[in-house]
Amino acid sequence: MDAQPAGSAGARSSTSDLNVALRECMAALDLFLNNKFSDALASLQAKTKDSMYHALTYATILEMQAMMTFDPQDILNAGNTMKEAQATCQRFRKKSTVADSINNLVHRQSLEHFTEEEIHAEICYAECLLQRAALTFLQDENMVSFIKGGIKVRNSYQTYRELDSLIQSPHYVKGENHLHFEGGVKLGVGAFNLTLSMFPARILRLLEFVGFSGNKEHGLLQLQEGASSYSFRSVLCTMLLLCYHTFMTFVLGTGKGNVEEAEKLLKPYLARYPKGAIFLFFAGRIETLKGNIDAAVHRYEECCEAQQYWKQFHHMCYWELMWCFTYKRQWKMAFFYADLLSKENTWSKATYIYMKAAYLSMFGPDDCNPFGDSEVELFRIVPSLKLKIAGKSLPTEKFAIRKARRYLSSNPIPLPVPPLEMMYIWNGYAVIGKCPNLTEGMLETLNEAEEALARSSATELLADDRCVIKLLKGLCFKHLGKISEAEDHFNYIYLNEKKIKYDHYLIPNALLELAILYLDQDRREEAIKLLEKAKQNYKNYSMETRTHFRIQAALHQAKSAPENGMHCGASAVS
Repeated sequence: MDAQPAGSAGARSSTSDLNVALRECMAALDLFLNNKFSDALASLQAKTKDSMYHALTYATILEMQAMMTFDPQDILNAGNTMKEAQATCQRFRKKSTVADSINNLVHRQSLEHFTEEEIHAEICYAECLLQRAALTFLQDENMVSFIKGGIKVRNSYQTYRELDSLIQSPHYVKGENHLHFEGGVKLGVGAFNLTLSMFPARILRLLEFVGFSGNKEHGLLQLQEGASSYSFRSVLCTMLLLCYHTFMTFVLGTGKGNVEEAEKLLKPYLARYPKGAIFLFFAGRIETLKGNIDAAVHRYEECCEAQQYWKQFHHMCYWELMWCFTYKRQWKMAFFYADLLSKENTWSKATYIYMKAAYLSMFGPDDCNPFGDSEVELFRIVPSLKLKIAGKSLPTEKFAIRKARRYLSSNPIPLPVPPLEMMYIWNGYAVIGKCPNLTEGMLETLNEAEEALARSSATELLADDRCVIKLLKGLCFKHLGKISEAEDHFNYIYLNEKKIKYDHYLIPNALLELAILYLDQDRREEAIKLLEKAKQNYKNYSMETRTHFRIQAALHQAKSAPENGMHCGASAVS
């Protein structure tokens, strides 16, 4: 691989430069993980035009910031900086295409064709492309931008495949910094396989048309190996696995994340960085997913206290705290965090104001309104707050706007349980399902809403509102082990499909939830039929792409063999 011609002073010099750069960049990452964000960036900035690793690390820190905050300005800054890093990496690449050069390298055994520096330039360049692709997905969950930028994604994908082939080759010669190089390959191959395996079938078909494919198990294994080896990319492999197990499997999956593996991965980092905000945040998320809501609240509060420099990171904690208090049905505290977000964060004012109004709607007649806000007035301003990021509206925001429109009439029909419905969009029932007392409490609130609906005058939206409650009650019944009741509630929605006026998303989601229920009972064939029906028969409904991601996850579960007990190794932390 990255051997150099013997006796080459230039090659020795470039290897020495590479050693220094990797050492300095790992020191910068250490500062970043210790909450010394400005120090980390300052230590890198001077060399971002002259060193590919300084450029990549600087851009990666900004990208991690964007990924954690969803702040539109952070996303824009990270994208521009990653583009500049890509240009820096380009200057160090061999002046030929990587596919041609590595093909020669592997098949003609021309080991002198690449210096160690040039092979590292390939991995850094591919990583820039990969991270730019990740940012487009952050901006546009519907994948339009991702597919339009397919040539960049394809170049990155192809480079990782070729470099992976190189590592497998018997002619591969390990350079002085081979662990860092191999860690980069595992990060890229793992990230591509894992994320592509999650994509809905219709998007996957478009990507496979140009040579893309993904294998979830292979992706997880590559990232696990990358996380457990001590290299520059270890922490990135670990963070991607933590994101997958604690967020992606819930928001874009069926809620079957491996929380035990996430805990194992996090443990050594929490030991080394006990006040590290990023790790405290993941510790809070893990406690949430285990059903330890009070412990989660403590971790998020700890995370906010740990640093004051990166204020947007507090907002991630506020978002999670809002949901923690929703799970506990403490509407005033949930309102408090929605209010903080609406005043301090720019990700989606429409969503935050919608949630404020939603929580107000849950207040009892004797509850005082802490800020004097009007529930109806708040709902009415939601449509005017629509925001576009990279020309696209956020799916959650579109959902909130559609739901809030019913309040625009002079005599609005109130939404029955708006925070509990939004909780479903973020798969919160899979979280409270770990806690029977929380699930029973939620069921009690839903029963009260159903009774109130039965007492009120019939309206044109009665079927929609009934079906919303049926879907959420069905989830509670499922997690409480009342399978026949859950099945009846999901079937009710499908049988009343023609009566639903606006909330058409309920039908494919009811089919999806019924299919997941069947999977849990090992009724695979019935589950697959329902999933195919949900996938093929419905379109142009709210949160459609997110539903398709969940259908894909359920289909993968239905068609794959039972878990083989594969566990990841411990994280590599020196």
